[in-house]
Parts: sequence; structure tokens; C-alpha cells
Amino acid sequence: MIENANALSATASLAPEKPTFQLYGMPWYYFAIFSLAVLAATFLGKLPSGMIGAFPLMIVIGAVFNLVGEKTPFINTFLGGGAIVIIFGSAGLVTAGLLPQASIDTMTVFMKGGGFLDFYIAALITGSIMGMNRQLLIKAAFRYLPVIIGGVALSLSLCGLIGWLTGYGAKEAIFFVSIPIMGGGMGAGAVPLSKIFGEGLGTDPAKMLSIMVPAVALGNALAIVMGGLLNKLGKVRRSLSGDGQLMLLGDATATAEVDMDNALQADRDKIDLVKMGTGLMIATAFFAFGALLNLVFPVIHGYAWMILSVALVKVSGLINPKMEICCYQWFQFVMKNLTGVLLVGIGVAYTSLPEVAAAFSGQYLLLVSVTVFGAIIGAAVVGRLVGFFPIESAITGGLCMANMGGTGDVAVLSAAKRMELMPFAQISSRIGGAFMLILSSIILQFFA
Repeated sequence: MIENANALSATASLAPEKPTFQLYGMPWYYFAIFSLAVLAATFLGKLPSGMIGAFPLMIVIGAVFNLVGEKTPFINTFLGGGAIVIIFGSAGLVTAGLLPQASIDTMTVFMKGGGFLDFYIAALITGSIMGMNRQLLIKAAFRYLPVIIGGVALSLSLCGLIGWLTGYGAKEAIFFVSIPIMGGGMGAGAVPLSKIFGEGLGTDPAKMLSIMVPAVALGNALAIVMGGLLNKLGKVRRSLSGDGQLMLLGDATATAEVDMDNALQADRDKIDLVKMGTGLMIATAFFAFGALLNLVFPVIHGYAWMILSVALVKVSGLINPKMEICCYQWFQFVMKNLTGVLLVGIGVAYTSLPEVAAAFSGQYLLLVSVTVFGAIIGAAVVGRLVGFFPIESAITGGLCMANMGGTGDVAVLSAAKRMELMPFAQISSRIGGAFMLILSSIILQFFA
């Protein structure tokens, strides 16, 4: 009996423990305790102004709303999941008066006057470009980039035409609907675009962002649906589809060049705190360099100069690969830990729910639709001309430009059943999004 009891005890001790639900990287009950402390300090007016007053509340709000978005059916599949819920949920807290005004003011100053938005974008641009395969980046510029340009050109043209015909305004349709949809998502697209347009047009970026946010969300939803429909079209018209293969001629090197060298990849994934600090320095230095170039050549925005500078350094091989790893690791840290914070800031400081509601109309939905359809057709036609399968071109060069960045890429490729195209989708989200910022700076000079 004793031996049996010991055996049962030993077996029980070897049984795997049930995993504890995690929230913001910790067991939920730890998160709950820390959150209660933050909320108590917030509503008792004990949180100071500045970064230390903004960060804890924004982390709590972002983590909770992200959980809601990722677990809610339809929203997590078609509307961008946590990102959309964080933005609109945070804006809703402000509109409903559920947050102390002092906390709202602190978060607003942190986002606008404190420069957190610039800080995030500098890490995003520098790390995402430095983290790409150099040969793939070079190849994309000569063969894949025309596909992106084809989708963007037809998308903007159709949206502007419909905007003019319906009385919405060609310039307004292009700037506030089409460009934000094609701009690479929220943090890397709509937000910096609102700053670029705000400075160039002399208007409040917050007001423009309130118009852009629903366009980005609706464009993302439509892109996911169209991904599934293009997959079905490929089964009917076999000549249009490569079943997940982009190149018409089956260029084996195209797929091989997509993956980074295994040794370099292992080095990238080996987290080093000192490297992260180095990445912080490099990212902010590139931001400063972009600002200096903007001072000399104000026609192009500082963000665009930063993108061009980072891409040139990457392609030319002027920077040590170890420094590229530093930028990538810093970017990963910021993206994984501070994206929710950024989205809360967007909701609080840049998103007005009454203005968002006022933007919705049948006319607005039509402009969103023609933007996505233009991206599909333009990318498919140019893709065919450069030797790609039209459906794969439409998905990667069209829909992955019209969705919400990385999460949108996963959703679109999943709906299209072509996850193997992820590297090309990432080019659309990273390089394509950067291209849109540069293009916007140039276009703005003709309309401002």
C-alpha cells in the first residue's frame, strides 16, 4: 500500500502543471495586483506628470483592451484585433469621462510634447529596415517594388477620381482615405502620416487621424475578406495562381534569398541588453540625421529622410552587421512592449469618437472599397508584367499594403492560405509603408 501511495505521489509530481494565464508577460493575478495599485494612484491623483505618470496607466489600459480585442470573434479576425480595440477603447474612456482629466493631460503631453511618438517611430523604421535581408532588399527595389507602385498608383487614382465625382474631394480622398490605407498600418502609417500632413497643411494632426483611423480599420477588414476571395478565384482560374509561389518561372533563388543566414539569425535572436542600448543610440541618431536633412531640404519630411538614410546605409553595407543586430533587437523590444502604450496614446491624444462617427457614410465606405480594389488590380497587372503570378502579386503587393501591417499580413495570408508568402508581405509592410511616407511628403508639395 505504501509503495503504491509513493508511486501515485511520484506520478502526480511528474504531471505537467496547468499553465497560468498570462497578461503582459506575467501571471494574471500579479498583473491584477499591480494594476489595482496603478488605478488607485490614478484616481486618487497621486501619479505625477511626465513619463512615470503616463507609462503605468497606458500599460494597464493597453494590456486589458488588447486582450479583449484578441479574444473577441470577428474583431480578432477581420478588424485588426487588439490594435483597434485599444485605440477606440481608449478614446471611448476619454469621451465617456471615465478617466481623470489630469491623467488625460499627462498622456496627451507624453504623446505630443514628450516626443514618445517620434521615439517609437525611430525604433520602428531603423530596426525593421536593418533587420531585413540585404540581398532581398536590393532585389525588391528592382523587381518587387514596381508591383507595390502599381497597386499604389491605381489605388490613389481611383480613390481620387471617386472622391471628385462624389463631391468628397479628390485631395481629401487621397490624403485622408487612400494614403492611410496603403501606408503600412497604424503606428508606422496613419500616425506619422497625420503628423506629415498636419505640418504640411497647417491643420491639427489629431483631427486628421480621427478620419484616417476608421479608413485603416475598414481597409484592413476588406483586405482580409478579399484575401479569401482571391484564393477561391485562384482555384477557378488556375492560370492566375501560383498556389503560393510568386515567380512565374519558379525562380528558386527568390525563395532562398528571403531567409536570413542561419548564423546571423541565431545571433539576432540572442538577446543582449547592451546591444539594445546601442540600437537605441543608432535609432535616435538616424532620427536626428533625418531632422538635419529636413532642415536643409524641407520639401521632404524628416521621417522620409530617415527612411532613405537607413535604407542607403543598409543596402551599401556601410554599417557593421553587428550594429544592424543592435537596431533589430531594440526595435523588437519597443514593438513587443510599447506598441500597446503607443496605441493607448493614439486613442487618448489623437482620436475623437464624435469625429470618427461623423466621418462614416456610404461615400466614405465607397472610397475605402475602391482603394482596396485599386491595390488588387494595379499590383496584379504590374506583377504579371514583371513575371509574377497575378493573384500572388495582388495578395502581397496589393492587400498586404492595404492591411494593418504585421498583424494584417498574418490575417490576409491566412485567409488566402498562402502563409509562405510572408517574407514578401513583410516587404510590403516595411518598405512599402516607408515608400508611402516618402511619396506623401512629395505629393504634399503639389497640394499644400
